[in-house]
Amino acid sequence: MDIITVLFHLALLLSLPTVSIALIKRSIQTDQSALFALKSQLFDSKNLLRTNWTANVSVCNWFGVTCFSRHHRVVSLNLSYLGLQGSIPPDIGNLSFLSSIDLSGNNFHGNLPMEEGMVHLRRLRYISLANNNFVQGNIPREIGNLGNLKILRMANNQLTGFIPLTLFNISSLQIVNLTNNTLTGDLPVNLCSELSNLQEFYLSSNKLSGQILSRFDNCSELRELSLSSNVLSGTLPREIGNLTMLKVLSLGQNNFAEGSIPPEIGNLSGLVELDLSSNYLTGQFPLAFEGLSNLEALELQNNRILGSLPPYLCKFRSLTLLNLSENKFSGQLPDCFGNMTSLRKLYLSSNILNSTMPASLGNLKDLLYLDVHSNALGGYLPQEIGNLKAAISIDMSRNKFAGNIPTTVGNLQNLIDFSLAHNELQGSIPERVGKMVNLESLDLSQNNLTGEIPTSLVSLLELNYFNVSFNRLHGKVPANGSFLNFTRESFMSNEAFCGGPPQLRLPPCPNNSPKASRTKKFPKVAYILLQIALTVIAVSIFVLVLIMAQRRSINRTQTNPLPPTTHERISYYDLVHATNDFGESNLIASGSYGSVYKGVLSDGSILAIKVFNLQVEGAFKSFDAECEVLRNIRHRNLVKVISSCSNHDFRALVLEYMPNGSLERWLYSHNYFLDFLQRLNIMIDAATALDYLHHGYSSPIVHCDLKPSNVLLDQDLTGHVGDFGIAKLLSGGESKAITNTLATIGYIAPEYGSEGKVSRKCDVYSFGILLMETFSRKKPTDEMFTEDCGLKDWVRHLLQNPELDLVDHNLITPPDENSTTIVQCIFKVMEMAVTCTVESPEQRIDIKDALNELRNIKVQFLSK
Repeated sequence: MDIITVLFHLALLLSLPTVSIALIKRSIQTDQSALFALKSQLFDSKNLLRTNWTANVSVCNWFGVTCFSRHHRVVSLNLSYLGLQGSIPPDIGNLSFLSSIDLSGNNFHGNLPMEEGMVHLRRLRYISLANNNFVQGNIPREIGNLGNLKILRMANNQLTGFIPLTLFNISSLQIVNLTNNTLTGDLPVNLCSELSNLQEFYLSSNKLSGQILSRFDNCSELRELSLSSNVLSGTLPREIGNLTMLKVLSLGQNNFAEGSIPPEIGNLSGLVELDLSSNYLTGQFPLAFEGLSNLEALELQNNRILGSLPPYLCKFRSLTLLNLSENKFSGQLPDCFGNMTSLRKLYLSSNILNSTMPASLGNLKDLLYLDVHSNALGGYLPQEIGNLKAAISIDMSRNKFAGNIPTTVGNLQNLIDFSLAHNELQGSIPERVGKMVNLESLDLSQNNLTGEIPTSLVSLLELNYFNVSFNRLHGKVPANGSFLNFTRESFMSNEAFCGGPPQLRLPPCPNNSPKASRTKKFPKVAYILLQIALTVIAVSIFVLVLIMAQRRSINRTQTNPLPPTTHERISYYDLVHATNDFGESNLIASGSYGSVYKGVLSDGSILAIKVFNLQVEGAFKSFDAECEVLRNIRHRNLVKVISSCSNHDFRALVLEYMPNGSLERWLYSHNYFLDFLQRLNIMIDAATALDYLHHGYSSPIVHCDLKPSNVLLDQDLTGHVGDFGIAKLLSGGESKAITNTLATIGYIAPEYGSEGKVSRKCDVYSFGILLMETFSRKKPTDEMFTEDCGLKDWVRHLLQNPELDLVDHNLITPPDENSTTIVQCIFKVMEMAVTCTVESPEQRIDIKDALNELRNIKVQFLSK
């Protein structure tokens, strides 16, 4: 019997692996069946699941599926942002080992898959169903059964009903996001009693009502609290001041009609964003707010707060958004406002401010939006307004500003909307307004302006709203450009206009002009002056030629063909000393014609020194080309040339040092990362530089070699285009030239590579490739691309049914509320990039059009 028993147990042990394998197989088949049921309910426009989710492929190798290696069961399902449509079957509840599910960013509809499905998945820790279209029913109370849940994201659906109290009993919860639904009811009094681990709580843009009665005592880990855009009422609870870990507090657009801002909020020293806007708050700025020095966004607009603006605001050096509009603030704008150099948006409209505009506001070099309309501000507009070169919108209307419009406004070449209406401005409209090339709206109505409308305004091709009514202007109204679209209302109540397009019905202008009569009256005087001027010029040229010839004979070892700069002439020995004898430790980069070194001069100045390798064929020509191009051009988005050094066996250019290296470095290094807005800004910088080269100089300049390594970044990550070694100057009205020098493979336009034809449209082509690479992080020379299907062909194909493969996944990983907007903007960028890279040069868009489109995309992104 003992032998039989032993043999029986031995046979049983030998059969266990077979039984175990069978159980695993049956379990994975259960998971497979559940996922097949899901697949059957979906419309997959990109065919990602149809070709991969098949019986021939192991479930653990399916797209979006992750299995645990030990028991081969599905533990994670991620089908986010795939454009899927359909409903979620209850079979999803059979994925019994599932701990994470992300179906966000699709178009799922119907009931939430809770009551018959997910509520059985007790291992779930992460649920994201955000950005879908679940419209039927409430959040089921059974959600409280998911005792291990840590993260719940169901924002941007159409959920209705009450939030079940059982949700607030899940003690493991860390993040809850139910933003932008139609949820109703009151917040529970005991909201924090079980949620000791809660870190982020978002319920904004719903229809929640009642008062905030929770004491928040147990929510000590809370970092972000957003209850804005509801119908909450009563007073703001002072207990919010106990949430000392809070970074974001958003309670705007509610009905907190009783009392002032609780000073206890001043205890939240780590606060980064504070939104109390659009309530009925009264009182003054709490003095306790002085401790909120880490604030990046402060929104108090549309309340009833009064008193003066506290000077301590100037200490908020990290502030990027300040909105105090539509209150009862009075007194002066603090002079120290210019210290808040991080500001991007400043809104102070509809108050009772009555000072002058401080000149220090010109320090806000990164300001995008300035709105001070409807106050009692007066005095002269400061010349420093011209320093706000990044500004997109400036509204200073309905104040008491006097004096002339500063001519420096011509520096505001990024400005789209500009209003000085309803003031007391005098003098003429500056001619330099015609330099504001991106203006779409210009309102100068209801002032005391005199003189004529400058003819330079005709060049404002984007201008679609123009109003100079109720002034004292006179003279000829331009009859071309944007003026063809304006109506009589834009010019009414002035003195004596003439000319203009037909729809204005103005009288014709007289032919005789003061200039003509003066010419007739003083012909002899003009002739004599002309003779004198020509004689002076001739003598000056003769003397200059003699001096230059003398200099060349004295010293031929060192020349500087570039214009004078703030540095004195830099000798060869200065460069040797500055670069440690051109040592490898100072080497920044190497290229076809030489190397670039970092150099430190004796005065401490840090420069980049580009040394040409004269042993390489074409190096002399490259040096001469850069000198020829760079001798006269100056632009904020071009690498500045400081000086040059040249003798019979040495050539070098001394350049502005770019501490953040090249765009290529930031795209492909694991130690650096550029987010979407940073990349977009750099592309705008590069396009602005090309626009200057193509249209801003007397002879068009073609760069010929635009690529990521030639876009350099300064300390603020502003883009500068450099390396003009093969650039071409199109002189004498030429639109193209012929060259034997080829640019970098992958970025070169077809007609340039095959025929050597160079035109401005070659740069447009390269810029299109640069855009594609910047936002997809795929090089045109990657192995995945062939001669028949290059980067531009791949982008064009994927845009037919836009796919996420187009997007550098680093820009949307991990997914958040901005991911959809980023993807949409990148698709628009790619569509524009395709128009830059069409085969025919004539059909490519102009770089100016590309620049305007990028700026529009930026505005759309920031507005969302």
